[in-house]
Amino acid sequence: MAICAIRGAITIDKNTKEDIFENTSILLKEIISKNNINIDDIISITFTATEDIDAAYPAVAARSLNITKAALLCFQEMKVVGSLKMCIRVMLLVETNKTQEQMNHVYLKDAVVLRPDLLN
Repeated sequence: MAICAIRGAITIDKNTKEDIFENTSILLKEIISKNNINIDDIISITFTATEDIDAAYPAVAARSLNITKAALLCFQEMKVVGSLKMCIRVMLLVETNKTQEQMNHVYLKDAVVLRPDLLN
């Protein structure tokens, strides 16, 4: 088994608990699905949110998806002039038989601009 990192991001429309939880759940479900991840193989998830998101911790959404054994940690994303607003980013570390090159990173909504190289 190897340890691989999977990245992803999504934007939200409103700085509310409901919008943060809903969109974080959508992002995590898509990452889990696209990479065929068993929840028990998730080692940790790091979440960042832009400074305009402060109504809730995105990690709470992971717990509602039954991700209860992985370590979760939330940070504020570094502020960069002109950067994408209302954005939640994640990095999952997973134990897998796949290689890093086989991991599918997921960028949804306006966050697709962060990784135009992944657009097909």
